[in-house]
Amino acid sequence: MFALTAIEHRYGAAVVLRVDAWQAGAGEHWLLAGASGCGKTTLLHILAGLTTPTAGTAVVGGTDLGTLRGAARDRWRGRTVGLVPQRLHLVGALDVRDNLRLARYLGGVPEDPARLRALLESVGVADLAHRYPRELSQGQAQRVAIARAVVNRPALVLADEPTANLDDAHAAAALDLLRGQALANGATLVVASHDARVRPLFPHVRALPPRDRTASLRGTAA
Repeated sequence: MFALTAIEHRYGAAVVLRVDAWQAGAGEHWLLAGASGCGKTTLLHILAGLTTPTAGTAVVGGTDLGTLRGAARDRWRGRTVGLVPQRLHLVGALDVRDNLRLARYLGGVPEDPARLRALLESVGVADLAHRYPRELSQGQAQRVAIARAVVNRPALVLADEPTANLDDAHAAAALDLLRGQALANGATLVVASHDARVRPLFPHVRALPPRDRTASLRGTAA
């Protein structure tokens, strides 16, 4: 589904990420592990086409992201990638339903009211369709963000620290929802987390090196 080769990313002279090689197949579920600040978010953004690495090649769904620019990259992202950021970034001026409609519009995907209704029901927030983000609890907002991420049936779902600041019950619910939605859409799932509670739930694990980042990306498949 994706392949990273000789990835390096710098901010000025500082190397913030190195990945020699990483491949993931369609439908696989991966944990991207590592301490806070080790480059997990940067790597997710490279996979999502939000960040262009300083060096190396990122191929996602058969597309070399280095060949995409501007609006073409945005359209590709809207159709191919679903991202659940750590800060959920729901659009405050739009209600829940329209946050999902906006995701479809940005992805160039036609309107499908039945799809929206079914998806909101599947994540347990169908009765909140006309509420605004400010009217949602943290857990409800996270469910909406997950629904928004998968509304276009993306081939790749990325989640950044989805259990941060959640107790055990809510963390388990968030992970179950992510994995269930990825499975329902046949999507590859990558969850970035430093939460020890997450690791036993994923069959494949990649670990980023510590802050000095002098080592290449290493990991195990359990």
